[in-house]
Amino acid sequence: MTRKDILIGFIIGLIATVFGLVFAIQIFGKSDDWGEVVRRAISEGFLTKLMSIGALLNLGAFFLFLKKNQDNRAKGVLIATILVFIGTMVIKFMN
Repeated sequence: MTRKDILIGFIIGLIATVFGLVFAIQIFGKSDDWGEVVRRAISEGFLTKLMSIGALLNLGAFFLFLKKNQDNRAKGVLIATILVFIGTMVIKFMN
């Protein structure tokens, strides 16, 4: 059950990050075309900021799992957040 709960938390963490990124694009994007917003974010160098804002939803999932005493799922969300952090840093330093 432990590995399954960590995997569930990891998947929820990734899904929360994607929803957060879409939400950030909707709020801070200057176009209705998401592809255009992402291309502009890459060229202007603020994609990493959008990714960081997107990962904020993981806080809610993490603390919700902790409150429900589902520590292994919280670990999965934390692993997903660390993975997003590493990806954000790689993108930031590659540009």
